[in-house]
Amino acid sequence: MLPTYSEEAEKFRATVQSFLKTNLPSNWEGIGSLNPEEAYEFANTVWRPLLAENGYLAPSWPKEVGGGGLSELEQVILAEEFMKTGVPSGGSNDAFSIQMVGNTILHWGTEEQKSFFLPRIISGEHIWCQGYSEPDAGSDLGGLGCSATLDGDEWVIEGQKIWTSAGQFANWIFVLCRTDKEAPKHRGISFLLCPVDQEGVEMRPIEMLSGESDFNETFFTDARTNKENVVGEVNGGWAVAMTLLGYERGESAATMPIMFRNEMDKLIKLAVEKDKHTMPAFRQRLAQSYIEVEIMRLLGMRTLTGFLNGKQPGPQESMFKLYWSEYHKRVTELALDILGNESMVLSGAKASTSFHADSPGSLNQSGSWIGAFYNARAGTIYAGTSQIQRNILGEMVLGLPKEPKV
Repeated sequence: MLPTYSEEAEKFRATVQSFLKTNLPSNWEGIGSLNPEEAYEFANTVWRPLLAENGYLAPSWPKEVGGGGLSELEQVILAEEFMKTGVPSGGSNDAFSIQMVGNTILHWGTEEQKSFFLPRIISGEHIWCQGYSEPDAGSDLGGLGCSATLDGDEWVIEGQKIWTSAGQFANWIFVLCRTDKEAPKHRGISFLLCPVDQEGVEMRPIEMLSGESDFNETFFTDARTNKENVVGEVNGGWAVAMTLLGYERGESAATMPIMFRNEMDKLIKLAVEKDKHTMPAFRQRLAQSYIEVEIMRLLGMRTLTGFLNGKQPGPQESMFKLYWSEYHKRVTELALDILGNESMVLSGAKASTSFHADSPGSLNQSGSWIGAFYNARAGTIYAGTSQIQRNILGEMVLGLPKEPKV
């Protein structure tokens, strides 16, 4: 169930629906109905240029840099309609390119940075990935050791990042680097923009349990980037990094409740097919999962209300991340229990995404659910572990005292 909007807003919704009807095949079932190669080709080669041409690729950005110049409410409606129809909101790396670093450059960047980077993100000339986590600094990001030293007109970057999602497709990376080793750990960090296509940057794929390699280790050895490619102040990168994480978590409030409700409907259908829906143990767990999806929808609406009122994302967004990731772990465990012995063997296509629920249109078979189960476990770790989210909420939202150091 979606919230009710004004007549003017519903006219915009009709415009989006017309765009989708005009540009999608008549037999469209959702991006999840395509095999991985077809889905990648559709999203990046067919769909992304159409979005850019119509101002839907970066809907919140000003039109002069290639965005849509849409209002906050129009952005929400666009996201709702795309999710309901099962189409991507951009190419494979646009969550990093547009939602994360693009929005951050808009917020913190100089006019020169905006005019240089933003149009190249829209055109697809620059494809981005994220350089935050390290082997010894994951959720405790302030403990990072990757360093950058100024050498004339260039920063020289040395160190390692890990879990670089979709780094194999990127030609730029935004990197948190320690630029003052004497400063307290959160104060000596800078936010750098670095080209990947150079000898000093090496991406090494990490093979997952599924056999796929969606993320990488990234090694910097005398890697270089221009002196001007610092977003925000030198040694002031922590504030920039937190702004980016707010965009990463806050804007999902419009789409994720729809995504997880679609998945819930798919699970109920599976339970009926397997004749498990009348069994008390399964019926109770299905009912509990349905309740939790509804709570997620209400949490999302609260976040959206703040967004529509101009409220900037902040530490309270950790509540939404904690909630959906812990929920998804439980509901995918339920799915495998409903499948029973069938969950021991892959049947049908594997999950078409490594994040959140499987894509709309995916088959209701074990391959999809096993992939979603793997992803759900990862969801409690990436973008800040559940333990760290609880610390953020306790200390920064509830005002509880910090955990004493041992």
